[in-house]
Amino acid sequence: MGDVMTGVVDRFEGDQAVILLESDTEVVDEVVVDEREIPEDGRHVDAVLRVELEEEDVVRISYEAEETEERKSRVQDRFERLSERPPSDERD
Repeated sequence: MGDVMTGVVDRFEGDQAVILLESDTEVVDEVVVDEREIPEDGRHVDAVLRVELEEEDVVRISYEAEETEERKSRVQDRFERLSERPPSDERD
């Protein structure tokens, strides 16, 4: 059996998908696959995928819907915290 990695869809170029491969949340590599190799519900930017590799070849890709939603929620929370304005300094 080969390696199983977390992949994140970075972008689409024509009918090709560029997937960033992560190890401990750090991007360590990228692979380019035909977008039809990705399950239909995972064919969007920032989709989190489970990518199975044998040697350097992608042999199976599955969509991680729950992880995709969790990441999206964490990013949204962080964005909202950063965009909050500090309280106005009204003085008595």
